[in-house]
Amino acid sequence: MLMKSSDPILDFIPVKLIIFGILNHKPKQMFNLILFGPPGSGKGTQSEKLISQYGFKHLSTGDILRSEIANQTELGLKAKSYMDAGQLVPDAVVIGMVGSAIAANPGVSGFLFDGFPRTKAQAEALDQLLASHGEKIDLVLAMEVPEEELVQRMIGRSKTSGRTDDADPEVQKKRIAVYKNETLAVADHYSQFDRVVTLNGLGSIDDIFSSLCKEIDAKKG
Repeated sequence: MLMKSSDPILDFIPVKLIIFGILNHKPKQMFNLILFGPPGSGKGTQSEKLISQYGFKHLSTGDILRSEIANQTELGLKAKSYMDAGQLVPDAVVIGMVGSAIAANPGVSGFLFDGFPRTKAQAEALDQLLASHGEKIDLVLAMEVPEEELVQRMIGRSKTSGRTDDADPEVQKKRIAVYKNETLAVADHYSQFDRVVTLNGLGSIDDIFSSLCKEIDAKKG
């Protein structure tokens, strides 16, 4: 019998996803990674290289949201209703979408979570989703870059991105502050399981990539 939790986000996880995971439970075979990096850290570039190297399935909540809406799924329509009303999409809906994506990719070598989870509640909900499939988050990698370096990178990027907000140092500092507040809670959650590693985000693309791969390979054993 499925028990009702005290967390409304966890309660929203579709029962069919939990049942799917239980009926299809297999010994753990995936390697699941969360990659953190502040705006301007080069996280997008490193994500692409890691996906190519290890065959991860990239899970970005932004991409999932757009796909669900385009396919007019139940969750996509629910999300669109909030967006059309000018409201943020609730965590519960986002979690449901992530659960659908996990259930739809049972044979991948692992997932690379990008920009998710952003809160402790999301991290706990993700843990429950993965556990229902006999999986877990194996490693959280956080790329660290000094704030002033990040601001300068973003200002430089504004010259080609066409985004005027990229050129505003105060806007960038606010984005970095939001990132730090979000990742701190998630990092604290996974630190209790000894799964968080911080890395220097300064250096060449190849050097940073080598550092990321070293940590992944060490964790995989």
